[in-house]
Amino acid sequence: MGSLKILTLSLSILFIVSCGAPEPPPKKTVFDPLTQNLDRAREVQKTVDANADATRKAVDTQERGDTAP
Repeated sequence: MGSLKILTLSLSILFIVSCGAPEPPPKKTVFDPLTQNLDRAREVQKTVDANADATRKAVDTQERGDTAP
């Protein structure tokens, strides 16, 4: 009876320990080149949007007849 208690306790502790520590995600995946391209495209879009805003502000300023900033 004593060995059954020890076995049950040992198995439950091993189960808890093995489930408690998740593995970190892998460093490289198959999708890394695709996600890098998407990140680059987002950065380019931010630059394009910033330039469009600056141009729009400059045109609005010229239309109102204000001096250039």
